[in-house]
Amino acid sequence: MKMSNSLNADKTTREFGTRIRALRKELAMSQEELGEVAGLHRTYIGHLERGEVNPSLINILRVAKALKVDPSNLVSGLKVPRR
Repeated sequence: MKMSNSLNADKTTREFGTRIRALRKELAMSQEELGEVAGLHRTYIGHLERGEVNPSLINILRVAKALKVDPSNLVSGLKVPRR
């Protein structure tokens, strides 16, 4: 069975969000604290963690810096959605 492009994207963004949440919790940060350090709104952080948005490259870099990790830690191994 073939997954639609949107289902693949949803799975990818959810996995990305799961990584952010895990790293944030390791640092004992709230979503609000992460948002402040990254220069993003706390509700956007929640959307990221739930896989509800597809972040821009700049926002990936901001979040990675705030989490004190290389951006590759957030995206390595994620599957590119099929067309």
